[in-house]
Amino acid sequence: MKHHSPLVKDNNDKPVIWTVSISRLFDLFRDIMVEYDVSADIEPIHLGFEEAAQHIRERLQTERCDAVIAAGSNGAYLKSRLPVPVVIAKASGFDVMQALARARKISPEIGLITYQETMPELVEFKNTFGFKLEQRTYVTEEDAKAQIRELKSSGIKAIVGAGLITDLAEEAGLTGIFMYSATSIRQAFDDALEIARITRLEAARGRQNPAADALRARHGINDLRGDSAPMQNLRHSIMLFARSPATVLLQGETGTGKELAAQAIHRESPRARQPFVAVNCGAIAESLLESELFGYEEGAFTGSRRGGHAGLFEAANHGSLFLDEIGEMPLSLQTRLLRVLEEREVVRVGGIRPIPVDVRIISATHCDLESRMREGRFRPDLFYRLAVLRLHIPALRERQDDLIPLAQWCLKHALAAMGARPHPNLHAEVLACGELFQQYHWPGNVREMRNMMERLALFLAAEPLQALTPGFIARITPEILVNHHASSLVPAVITGSEESHSLPALMEKFNHNREKVAQYLGISRTTLWRRLAQEKNTTQQAAEK
Repeated sequence: MKHHSPLVKDNNDKPVIWTVSISRLFDLFRDIMVEYDVSADIEPIHLGFEEAAQHIRERLQTERCDAVIAAGSNGAYLKSRLPVPVVIAKASGFDVMQALARARKISPEIGLITYQETMPELVEFKNTFGFKLEQRTYVTEEDAKAQIRELKSSGIKAIVGAGLITDLAEEAGLTGIFMYSATSIRQAFDDALEIARITRLEAARGRQNPAADALRARHGINDLRGDSAPMQNLRHSIMLFARSPATVLLQGETGTGKELAAQAIHRESPRARQPFVAVNCGAIAESLLESELFGYEEGAFTGSRRGGHAGLFEAANHGSLFLDEIGEMPLSLQTRLLRVLEEREVVRVGGIRPIPVDVRIISATHCDLESRMREGRFRPDLFYRLAVLRLHIPALRERQDDLIPLAQWCLKHALAAMGARPHPNLHAEVLACGELFQQYHWPGNVREMRNMMERLALFLAAEPLQALTPGFIARITPEILVNHHASSLVPAVITGSEESHSLPALMEKFNHNREKVAQYLGISRTTLWRRLAQEKNTTQQAAEK
């Protein structure tokens, strides 16, 4: 039996966290980690992407790590390739605003480069506050370099972004403005500590495979918000389907929450303590998707890893594998997938040895698989194998009773994420905008609702006296007026000149109730007071002449 000297520190008492970065974020990680010395053993790793992934996987064979912290494209890369939880450090809305303010002191024209997705809420922000801002996205380092070259050629001298972007910008002779704050990094450390605590707690309860906890479903049935009849039926079906080992096909428009439903099915099933692995079949090239799903043997292709690589089927063994956008899977891989479903075994790329797997398949699609079958683009035998159980995820417009509560919930959380307090009368304000929400078609569904509320929160946080009104919403999110019915709800925001000229008439109409006039116009009471004062001065000057 092994005995520990009382003078020797037992590192097993504290969570082990590794930070991974190759940019200036490395220094920020290193500066903040000293604040967490008492709570965890933290080690910075100055590597990135595949080099970091391989380094960590090799060390995990003999060492313990409870969580990894990374950011940007590096974090996204590691998240799908490591068997431990990867916490992505994210810049808050205020981080971005402060970075833009610093950049504006250097140059009136600014570039913002973000990983994969732009920040649509900044489009109206830049117009309102006079920012000359060019937004670009990147996927790879070469892509990022190309975006920086284009922005430089257009005359932009300051680039805002994560560590990789700012480093590349300065290599190109531009000023790089780093958009992460110490507050955001501390939040990532706090999240990593919480994940490490849960991981170790569950491992202590007798889990056989604590490393697989990184692949657990993080959302349950309560995360499917809404009390409308369609949502109650959905939750009931999820509870029923969770009892069965049969395959499930989730059908619904983009943004309805299909992965959320898949995670809920897994969480309510007997496989809940086993891995939940998700892959988007439409987001990965065919050559990569095959090796990701089925794995590969050493020497299967140029650049293949020594010793080979286990695929997602093996990673999900005894658990659930979620195949999102299954309709985008190439026909050649559909054949291989069908064989796995029928034989319950997988053969790695370049291999001949079948590996038994016990995996429940949950797939999802937003497209019409029946029409794809008629066109010869999807195998009918695979369809019927995947769709033993079928579940329709309702579109947001089919859940009218959920619109107002969901909008309020999303807005509150968006304000909290920026450290801003919601108005005391927020519920009444959202309720007053209910007709505007109900007239809109919501093509992006819940995802669009969440993004729209984040955009509104950004402006409400910047102007705390601003009330949430139909007019304000229409100015900040003009897409909500695409329905001709909705445009009649906010006539005052369509033409600013008519708005200012009609102030006296509006004051008469609302019996000089300034709060009601401000709500009607979608402006704060302070702004209304200022415009009334301007109107009064203009009238007096005209009378004096």
